[in-house]
Amino acid sequence: MARILGEDDLYKCCDPSVFNFKTTEELPPFEGTIGQERALSAIDFGLNLHSKGFNIFVLGESGTGKTSTIRTLISRKAEKEEVPPDWCYVYNFKDPDSPIAISLDPGKGVQFKKDMQELIESLKKEIPRVFESKEYEKQRNRILEEFQKRQKELFNAVEEEAESKGFTIKRTVGGFFIVPVKKTGEALSEDEFQALDENTKKKIEEIGKQLQEKLDDVVRTLKAGEKLVNELLKKLEREAALSVLGSLIDEIKAKYPENKKLIDYLDDVKEDILDNLDEFKASSDEGGGAPPFPFMKAPRQEQKSTKYEVNVIVNNAGLKGAPCVFESNPTYYNLFGRIEHKFQYGVAVTDFSMIKAGALHKANGGYLVINALDLLRNLFSYDALKRAIRNREVKIEDIWEQYRLVTTSMLKPEPIPLDVKVILIGNPYIYYLLYNLDEEYKELFKVKADFDTTMERTDENLIKYASFVATKSKEEGLLPFDPSGVAKIVEYGSRLAEHQGKLSSKFSEISDLIRESHYWATKDGADLVSGRHVEKALNEKFFRHNKIEEKIRELMLEDTLIVETEGKKVGQINGLAVMDMGDYSFGKPSRITAIVYSGKAGVVNIERETKLSGKIHEKAILILSNFLGRMYAQKKPITLSASITFEQLYGMIEGDSATCAELYALLSAIASVPIKQSIAITGSMDQDGNVQPIGGVNEKIEGFFKLCKMRGLNGEHGVIIPERNIKNLMLSTEVIDAVKEGKFKIYAISRIEEGIPILMGIEAGELQSDGTYPEGTLNYLVQKRLTEMREAMKEKKEDKKKGNDEEENNNS
Repeated sequence: MARILGEDDLYKCCDPSVFNFKTTEELPPFEGTIGQERALSAIDFGLNLHSKGFNIFVLGESGTGKTSTIRTLISRKAEKEEVPPDWCYVYNFKDPDSPIAISLDPGKGVQFKKDMQELIESLKKEIPRVFESKEYEKQRNRILEEFQKRQKELFNAVEEEAESKGFTIKRTVGGFFIVPVKKTGEALSEDEFQALDENTKKKIEEIGKQLQEKLDDVVRTLKAGEKLVNELLKKLEREAALSVLGSLIDEIKAKYPENKKLIDYLDDVKEDILDNLDEFKASSDEGGGAPPFPFMKAPRQEQKSTKYEVNVIVNNAGLKGAPCVFESNPTYYNLFGRIEHKFQYGVAVTDFSMIKAGALHKANGGYLVINALDLLRNLFSYDALKRAIRNREVKIEDIWEQYRLVTTSMLKPEPIPLDVKVILIGNPYIYYLLYNLDEEYKELFKVKADFDTTMERTDENLIKYASFVATKSKEEGLLPFDPSGVAKIVEYGSRLAEHQGKLSSKFSEISDLIRESHYWATKDGADLVSGRHVEKALNEKFFRHNKIEEKIRELMLEDTLIVETEGKKVGQINGLAVMDMGDYSFGKPSRITAIVYSGKAGVVNIERETKLSGKIHEKAILILSNFLGRMYAQKKPITLSASITFEQLYGMIEGDSATCAELYALLSAIASVPIKQSIAITGSMDQDGNVQPIGGVNEKIEGFFKLCKMRGLNGEHGVIIPERNIKNLMLSTEVIDAVKEGKFKIYAISRIEEGIPILMGIEAGELQSDGTYPEGTLNYLVQKRLTEMREAMKEKKEDKKKGNDEEENNNS
């Protein structure tokens, strides 16, 4: 039996007396998130479980407070955790293309950088002083003098022997040579030598050869001695420099006694400085030489000591607890860092000092929050992030290197160990897309924190709603609300949730209503925001957004879009649909018509034939056809051709909420029983005739009501809805007032048969034991018409067969 709904069924009011305050100014600020116990439990689990792969994906619709909740929770948790170490890159003396990563206690990175700067500055001053000292000069001169003395002794011995035998030593570009001389002391010329007799020439050659061999031995001895002298001088230089360098290096080591990697690096620094003392001998104000061209500036001399610098990429000195990084633009380089370049003489150059940290470096040891959609939009970022989580290390690479035709020399910094909890935030569509299409995803993001759009409308949550209003008002300097204002906010929350027993958890929309209500209360000169100000804000918001709704309604009033709200029509009914414009949804009545004629085509969906029907709507038509078979073809088949369409439909139609309306139109057309045009209907159905709930019930009712109101309500207008949708009703005040005054009716049905008396004024009729329906009922008329069409088709078939037989006889 259909039920006529009263005003108590159409709206669930919030009694202001449930709030025991005069204004929200009395309420303490609310801390936490309302109505998201499941999501909060999942987040707490994910944040406290440190096993591999238990990163978090926070999903939910926009406005449910995902980001603000995560920001609050991880900030609180991070404050209680240890501050992670600093990270810096230093020069790799063994492999310059692979800078070394060193971790230090928080705040020690900058200190180490300063220590190294002071070390180099000190060496630039102290090493030249050491080499200019008298002690150093004395030791150096002694080594040189001893070598020169030995050199002189050896040369003198050879030279004396040569002179005694008529020879002298001559120095040329090619080295030292023994040359014969005349009695006058002059060197013997080639012509003079050739003029001598053979015995004399032979004797001179033999003596010269012996002397030359002795001279060569002396030269070899002196070269070996020169090498030894250079080694002694180098050793002297190292010892002199080490007298300064050693103590300075040891001072730095003493500050970081347990950092083996840093101590090894300092040992490498010491050896490199000792091997390159010439860089420190020069005066600090010595120029770098003239530029190769007048218009080009020479590189600064300081670049020589760049390799001794410390590049601190993560400085956690100012942190209190673990880091929380919210990366709003997760490009590859913003996440993983980059190696910058600078141009010198038109050539791009780089070194370890130009390595810059990314969000993963800064969040290391803490938490990194990224919007999933932003991550997926940026090329390479998602795959690289998975790789970093899987390998537990963050690499700084030039991701475009593999796509270049010509490879360039690049640095390969040492990877840094990664210990970070990654939180992705996105909508459910992205979550399930990744979960089902990416096998790696489910191994790396094992925690699902699902934010709901609704919560139960309990007294506890009503108080939380009031606390939220109070908190938002105080945070933004808005007027406080009185209980009636909060009650209207609560009722709007149920309207958003489309359920009398629930509240919306889309607090971004609730916040907007709070702000707008404050605006209208201020404009009204009030000191408090009351219920009428909230209603004013809602009405003004609808007015700002409903231009398209009003334009469509104008077309209906002008009969450009034909929707009849008076009289009766066979095979025509008013269905209800919802048009969602994104920022605003409204109900739109639609004229559905059905035509029946003899044939075997069955029920034809015109929208399907014209490819304007979605799959769900096509399924609804098949359910409707099967219902006809269940009702009227238990013993004899149905012979029927029928077409159903949405008149003046110029776009796609989807959904099954018009199934009941389509069935009533079809039954009306079959039985030739007219339908009241003052009644609209919405609801889907199953194959057994049960009416099923639909969405957007409030907008659908209000859409038809507004059209009827503009044409003039006469007490005959109304809407039929599924009984299971009663709990979803949160209708506007004007609809409730019209129902209260008897000008508009809302019927609720649970079976198809219950709507027939309302729409057609006759009973549906129940099936009797003999397989027929009571005379005068709709089912009786439908069955009678179907029998007539079946008989007509049978006679037509027999006539056609008889004509074919006569034609065959004539031919024979």
